[in-house]
Amino acid sequence: MPGMTNKVSGNGTGTPSKAQLRYLRCGLDQPGGKLPLFDDDGKAINARTIHSCIERGWAEPWFDNPVKPDWLVCRLTEAGRTLARGD
Repeated sequence: MPGMTNKVSGNGTGTPSKAQLRYLRCGLDQPGGKLPLFDDDGKAINARTIHSCIERGWAEPWFDNPVKPDWLVCRLTEAGRTLARGD
């Protein structure tokens, strides 16, 4: 898919904050491990939470959104999935 990004800079280690863990757990029941852009109340997920999960290797950018190019659509990595499940 053109414009698709799969770079993960982290190694999947570290201890997540409550916000990071809550974000990562949202992807467990989603197709492909898709992570949300908005919480259950419709509020945007904090960009720092998303970027810090990417930096630690728990999430990865999945694809570019042509309608909203500023939205960062991500999915769980295997490290993120393991962390979110508590394995």
